[in-house]
Amino acid sequence: MTTLRLLSASGELSDAALNDAGAYTRPTSALRSRVAYAAAHVVPVVSGDNTPGRPADIDWDATLAFRRNVYSWGLGVADAMDTAQRNMGLDAAATRELIARSAEVAREEGGSVVVGVNTDHVDETHISLQQVVDAYLSQLEFTEQQGAGPVLMASRHLARVAESADDYRRVYRAVLDRATTPVVLHWLGTAFDPELEGYFGASDWQTASEVLLDIINENPAKISGVKMSLLNAASEISVRERLPEGVRMFTGDDFNYVSLIGDSQVGARSHSDALLGAFAAITPVASAAIQALDAGDDGGYRRILGPTEELSRQIFAAPTFYYKTGVAFLSWLNGHQPAFQMVGGLHSARSLPHLSRIVELANASLALENPELARERWHGMLTLNGLDA
Repeated sequence: MTTLRLLSASGELSDAALNDAGAYTRPTSALRSRVAYAAAHVVPVVSGDNTPGRPADIDWDATLAFRRNVYSWGLGVADAMDTAQRNMGLDAAATRELIARSAEVAREEGGSVVVGVNTDHVDETHISLQQVVDAYLSQLEFTEQQGAGPVLMASRHLARVAESADDYRRVYRAVLDRATTPVVLHWLGTAFDPELEGYFGASDWQTASEVLLDIINENPAKISGVKMSLLNAASEISVRERLPEGVRMFTGDDFNYVSLIGDSQVGARSHSDALLGAFAAITPVASAAIQALDAGDDGGYRRILGPTEELSRQIFAAPTFYYKTGVAFLSWLNGHQPAFQMVGGLHSARSLPHLSRIVELANASLALENPELARERWHGMLTLNGLDA
């Protein structure tokens, strides 16, 4: 029996049986029952100066190959969002290049791509509401020129300057008025970015959701969907049930996605679609689960995807904004990048015991695409850190 060496929080080593890879196959036609995007990360140049504060030096071949792999499993790509380290190592120039390159790959592969539109290219920390609008419009225009779908991300600049819910209505109204293609609105919770406290004008989701729904109901033709990343299933279901016809709910809840996506009651608002960083970590498993839904096999969907939720909760454990480290770690274990490195040096953001638990849960949920390679790389990492693997 081949075993995996694991490391506990107390420093004790133990062994677990290494499972075979999941028997998953790429779809031969488009996925039908759900719209699903994997929020993809970026891969740095191994020899680059990707230390904290330095401009991102990206390995474009590996970064774009990862996106091609996502498309091969039938999922779309959500790019240049928080999984790609927006505001955590991905600078403005790299963001623009990533959007342009990712949109080109989507055209080549016949895949669907949406990308983040924000105000984060502005260096000043405090700007006026009109400057927030102008910053959004600058990125929106560039995104539309590339042919990518826009995702209006929550803006730190807006969170700082807004004095009331009406300020949010004003900014979103002005930006949506200029959009030439329908956009996805992104409500990112404070677990992902503490600087977004009070977004949409209130700290409690019930009050803030009324503002969000006001914005949507005023502009239904300009909005294709909403991505909610509050890690609160009740808030997502509440908003989902009140969305106007034609506006999708994209779950960004990496803690509760199995039930939110799998809800099967009759009706257009009976389930959430997916726009998840977790799906970048478990792409083949996510694809297989949605293929099961396509075949009418709800039990198969839950059997395949259910075990991954504990893995995702580990990846997204507090402090949640360091979840990108787990996504990149699994990318390395699964052979999608040559080294476990991240721009901004963010690969150092999680401890060895934390990563060991990811290995354990990925093995248990059949998320290791090449178990022998993953074992070799993980054991080598333990040895490098002075532990007997």
